[in-house]
Amino acid sequence: MVTLAKFIDIALSFPETEEGKHQSEGITAFKVKKKVFATLNANENRCCVKFNEIDQNVFCTFDSAVIFPVPNKWGKQGWTLINLARVKKEMLVDALTTAYCTVAPPKLAQQFLDNY
Repeated sequence: MVTLAKFIDIALSFPETEEGKHQSEGITAFKVKKKVFATLNANENRCCVKFNEIDQNVFCTFDSAVIFPVPNKWGKQGWTLINLARVKKEMLVDALTTAYCTVAPPKLAQQFLDNY
């Protein structure tokens, strides 16, 4: 289980990340260079991250009760939901790192890609 505060700490730990409002009420967006890589829905205790198709397929093979594509056109674009009550911190860190690298400029993402 990951608390909301821990999620925010992890999301804001990436370089040049900003926390801000999302277009949907009650949702917080986490952006790098004005591009959203994750959102937080505190009321539903879940986050949503942006993956490419391959990364989405890999992460979603784990457990559909923990991590699964958004069930609409957004899911087909890589947006993936994560149940914060059931995800382990290590998996969340990996998911947020992957999402950050998916949308961050190559210069910012490279420092994380070198570790994989």
